[in-house]
Amino acid sequence: MKVILLKDIKGTGKKDQIIEASDGYVRNFLFPKGLAREANATNLNAIANAKSAEKHREDVARAAAQETAKKIAGKVINITARGAEGGRLYGSVTSAEIAAALEKQYGVKVEKRRVDVKNIRNAGEYTVNVWLYAGITAEMTAKVEVSVQ
Repeated sequence: MKVILLKDIKGTGKKDQIIEASDGYVRNFLFPKGLAREANATNLNAIANAKSAEKHREDVARAAAQETAKKIAGKVINITARGAEGGRLYGSVTSAEIAAALEKQYGVKVEKRRVDVKNIRNAGEYTVNVWLYAGITAEMTAKVEVSVQ
């Protein structure tokens, strides 16, 4: 019997794969556990539609990420942090601070864990990479200034 797998099954196949399985295995194991569906025209069409919709969502997300990358690539983020005279900071500039400054200065909201920043412990200019989507990153410059208090 031909069936469409709804989940990955070790030793049998991957999700959305069409396999040929014995009638007993299908009726007694796959169907009762909700692991497979019969491979008829309706179910094949439903899977094709779902794959098409997922590809469209991915294309839209990729296009939005590319647009954002074009908008922020090469920009300079100005950050003021507390520190001592001579340019040494009391702490360090974190990815959360850079993400907040990016949203405040350019209106682009990015999660802090998508900001790749090295140790920024002194005043100066640093290169910051922002990961927007798989394979899409934007490189920016963080200009850190010290406010002495």
